Amino acid sequence: QVQLVESGGGSVQSGGSLRLSCAASGYSISGYRMAWFRQAPGKEREGVACINTVTSTTYTDSVKGRFTISRNNTKNTIFLQMNSLKPEDTAMYYCAADRKVWWLPSLRGADFDNWGPGTQVTVSS
Repeated sequence: QVQLVESGGGSVQSGGSLRLSCAASGYSISGYRMAWFRQAPGKEREGVACINTVTSTTYTDSVKGRFTISRNNTKNTIFLQMNSLKPEDTAMYYCAADRKVWWLPSLRGADFDNWGPGTQVTVSS
């Protein structure tokens, strides 16, 4: 079982940037597709970005051009660089991992069975 721990969340003003990290332990993430999800109060969980075991990525439309997902298998860590942040990006952000369909990026929460506890991102206007 992969243990995931997110960090890097915080409070920023609109237009600012944050870089989230997700450190994995227990197994190497090299064989896992990895993703970021978010959930705002009163809203459903939303897939934000996913990267497969190589470099193929997918993003939800609202973050395309602003967010970048990346991975460093040597450090067993993935990242989410978030630029031009907007108040609507405010949410708890979660890291997730899956090894069953490692080659296909996905934004469906049901496709992932390993989750971190989350890190809060708050963007003020």
